[in-house]
Amino acid sequence: MAQIHELSETLTNQIAAGEVIERPASVVKELVENAIDAGSTRIRIDFVDAGLKQIIVQDNGSGIASDQIDLAFTRHATSKINNEHDLFNVATLGFRGEALASIAAVAHVDILTSTKGDIGTHASFSGGVKKSQEEASARKGTQVIVKDLFYNTPARLKYLRSPRTEIMKIVDIVNRIALGYPQISITLANNGRVLLRTAGNGNLQQTVANVYGRHIAEKMLPFKKADNDFEVSGLLSKPELTRSTRNFISILLNGRYIRNFKLASAVMDGYGSRLAAKHYPVAVIAIHVDPLLVDVNVHPTKREVRLSKEKALSRLITSAVSEALVNNIEQQSDAFSNIANNQDTLVDQLKFNLNKDVVNTKRASDDAEVHEAAAEKVSTAEPRKKGSTKYVDLNTPREDDRYILTKTWDENVVKQEQLMPFSDSKANAEIISSGDETLANNLPELTFIGQTDTYILADNKSDLFLVDQVAARRRLAFAKIVKMISNKKITQQGLLSPIVLEFGNLDFIQIKAKLDDIKKIGIFLDDFGHNTFIMRSYPTWIKGDVEGSVRGILDSYLNLDHGDFASLFKRIAAKQAKREISGRTKLSAAECGEILNDLRKSSDPYHDAEGNLIIVRIRQNELRKMFKKDE
Repeated sequence: MAQIHELSETLTNQIAAGEVIERPASVVKELVENAIDAGSTRIRIDFVDAGLKQIIVQDNGSGIASDQIDLAFTRHATSKINNEHDLFNVATLGFRGEALASIAAVAHVDILTSTKGDIGTHASFSGGVKKSQEEASARKGTQVIVKDLFYNTPARLKYLRSPRTEIMKIVDIVNRIALGYPQISITLANNGRVLLRTAGNGNLQQTVANVYGRHIAEKMLPFKKADNDFEVSGLLSKPELTRSTRNFISILLNGRYIRNFKLASAVMDGYGSRLAAKHYPVAVIAIHVDPLLVDVNVHPTKREVRLSKEKALSRLITSAVSEALVNNIEQQSDAFSNIANNQDTLVDQLKFNLNKDVVNTKRASDDAEVHEAAAEKVSTAEPRKKGSTKYVDLNTPREDDRYILTKTWDENVVKQEQLMPFSDSKANAEIISSGDETLANNLPELTFIGQTDTYILADNKSDLFLVDQVAARRRLAFAKIVKMISNKKITQQGLLSPIVLEFGNLDFIQIKAKLDDIKKIGIFLDDFGHNTFIMRSYPTWIKGDVEGSVRGILDSYLNLDHGDFASLFKRIAAKQAKREISGRTKLSAAECGEILNDLRKSSDPYHDAEGNLIIVRIRQNELRKMFKKDE
């Protein structure tokens, strides 16, 4: 058996540093949290080469006294707790006394600090050992410079990701801290370029605009709710503004950013069915609670906490989010329509639910003619006896094909089973109804015969075709846009006034990394500084609101998973077609005829790009049956 021995102080410090300092973002987090605990109102973070070469964090907090420097860089030395009671009543971000010691164990560290703002202290540490300490002129506050991170533990470097990923990790953690402390002015710069600057005026929506961009901040809804133990407040995005991951849900417990799957799920539960699958909101959830109900000492980096009454908090969050969304819908309704007040609406709904005839399957005597004719035929064939039920038996086959079982049911099933399956080579064959075998073939030649406000009427061999003009135009626009996007040389239209697009720092970094892919669809963006791009021309396949269209397209790139650009281009074309064809319009006979002819050439003339039905065919024998021509 190998002999047991005590580890050296240098080795124990490096092991401890491995728990706390995982990457450059960990250094930034620990130093910024120390600055906040020191009562700072202004904090600036500068880093070089993804933080591996240099990280500087400067604040205007209380500073460190010269005789406290050595203790500040000693493990488990802290000014924030004194006894066991304090450990379960932590009101600060840091309390374990490991940050400075862990950082100094794996880097070169210089600290310049002053408690009064005149004469301060400058000290240097390397590999956990103090190299020097002297008096120096300094403003009130502390400046910590970390150089050559992991210089003495090179094995750690191989676990780091690409420089861009490490930069995004730093930006992400500073964003969360800024959202948790809107009353503190925070500036973040990479290689001298400012990535984030907050005003520090306590306005959360303005801070969201600094972090995510004004475009997103304008679509955020405020909320606030409390019970006996918790108070939740913050901002959440409207359902139309989503991201492809939960990463844009920030849960801040007494200002501390935490990861908690149950609380994030509670936010999603508040949205209910308002969000599409795999789409997540942008949300800032600030939770205020008595520190006695929280155990923050369960994770070395304090990213996870243990909460008392977590289920009650989840219910409170879900309720607060749901109420905020409902209130937003009500405000929109009040703005655009005059509706009876909610109390009257609820009374009407209650009357409807209590109506004993609400599920009556009998046709009303004053229904449309086709209903009358069907009812008349039933009554003639089967005279109703006095006292017989007025309800229709849905299990009895009927002649009129308007109920669940019909006499032609088995015959139709046999026909459908004999249909050939659709070819997998049709890229745009989203969903095709299986009730008509002609859908497996091309659309027959149609003759225009008239139109209503919504539908184009056409016929072929006495069969009647109803064509939804909006869906048809969107299908044709979609095909045209896909063809233009696929063109290697996309025609550009110059802008008289260039468009400047502002984004949040994380979105800016991600879009900048995909600029080459974005150029493939004809959108050319140039870095304009301060998390903005400038666009001087746009592809001619974009119609109408150019800026709105481009923002929607770039959102699609931000939500892209696994680099599936082929399907992304089709989704972009589908959204653009929907934006371009926003509603019905009066068409001439020639335009209707052209739409019918172009549909015949479409890969799927029966559905638009979103799967909505374009054409309904009514056969001649069905028309004859409606008008009782076969009796």
